[in-house]
Amino acid sequence: MPDIVIAALRKHRLAQLELRAKLGLGRLSDDDLLFPQPLRGGPQGPRNFSNRTSRWALKSVGLPRVNFHALRHKHASQLIAAGIDVVTVSRRFGHANPSTTLNVYSHLFKRDGSAAAKVINDALRPVR
Repeated sequence: MPDIVIAALRKHRLAQLELRAKLGLGRLSDDDLLFPQPLRGGPQGPRNFSNRTSRWALKSVGLPRVNFHALRHKHASQLIAAGIDVVTVSRRFGHANPSTTLNVYSHLFKRDGSAAAKVINDALRPVR
């Protein structure tokens, strides 16, 4: 995870601990959820998790509000644009194999073949 996200998560955890202390609820255990349901404390449903968590995450690092899916897509786009290989991107996104990543994000990979052509051209040039 990026350092900025780790710092934001630590700050969030500290805020949770402070609130629990004020409410007299005691410390969190190691297996307590980081983003529980507000009233019941259990896991959130996917829609609520996406809405609440993405709002928190973006606000924590000073970014405008977008939904969780768009944030995930932006993450993949940035990695691919930076030249990170598809296997690494696939692992980062929890895809079963790189073909899943390619099926979803293939439109983001350069298709002109110029980099591959340059490698082969350089390899076939006579040594001078």
